[in-house]
Amino acid sequence: MRVTIADVARQAGVSKTTVSRVLNTGAEVDSTTAARVREVIDVLGYVPSSGAVGLARGSSRTIGMLTPSLTWPWMSEVLQGVVDTVEAAGYGLLLFTCHRGADSVRHFAGQVSARAFDGLLVVEPENTLDTITAMHRRGLPVVLIDDRGHQPAFPSVATTNRAGGAAAAGHLLASGRGRALVVTGRRDFGCVRERLDGFREILPTDLVAEGEFTEQTGHLAVRRALAEGRDFDCVFAHNDLIAAGVLRALREAGRRVPEDVAVVGFDDIPMARHTEPPLTTIRQPMRRMGETAARLLLAGLAGEPIPHEPVVLPTELVVRRSAPAHG
Repeated sequence: MRVTIADVARQAGVSKTTVSRVLNTGAEVDSTTAARVREVIDVLGYVPSSGAVGLARGSSRTIGMLTPSLTWPWMSEVLQGVVDTVEAAGYGLLLFTCHRGADSVRHFAGQVSARAFDGLLVVEPENTLDTITAMHRRGLPVVLIDDRGHQPAFPSVATTNRAGGAAAAGHLLASGRGRALVVTGRRDFGCVRERLDGFREILPTDLVAEGEFTEQTGHLAVRRALAEGRDFDCVFAHNDLIAAGVLRALREAGRRVPEDVAVVGFDDIPMARHTEPPLTTIRQPMRRMGETAARLLLAGLAGEPIPHEPVVLPTELVVRRSAPAHG
């Protein structure tokens, strides 16, 4: 059985706070008591957790991060940005996912109650925003890395989804394309509505297929459009996984990319460079979003004022062979 700080305190005849102060270089603890506590630690073989070390100073020096799943294509970029920033500031990272649904949420809520971390970064798992908002109102510092176009009641970092959609349309229009198929994610996501609205402002189209952010959605949308005899010379896919499905369906149908149909994705995940042909896409600055969100949270924990309006980082058009600059 794992030795706890309570075991050390009981054996040494002191409080858990006193043990924690000894772990924090013995501040405010007389030398005799500190020596007795250290002796008990050695005898019991106690290994302190970050929470125990931080108890005396009211801080765990740990940041929590809640995500839907680690399998999302761009999650590694977000995480790397967070980890680089948090570790450089001398904090640890405690990662939670909602992969197991309600059980995961209950476990996470228990860690919040136990004050296992000082503040929280969130890539919002579906249907948890109200819960996170309530935790924030009860005093938990929170910053949202917003991939869905929310406007939360706490600080967030977002990107320019509408401008990204407009950039995709402008690029296709400038290269001589004018008959667009748009394959979207679910329209209850704000980012989907923004990308579609931005695209239509530049290149109007009624040929829109809604689905999930999956390769299968792109594949089925193109197969259906071709089967119905719909006329399109370009596709705007709302993420790169959808675009990969679009490319597969066009290849199976004997349509050449980009000669017959140009394809533009969204995100610029690593896979986009390795599709056939390599994918023109709208780059979301996911690593920078992770870095920026972590810096905001750390600044708030240090007592600095942080903006409650979203910090918005720009998207960027990345041109590759699936939709070259000309024709």
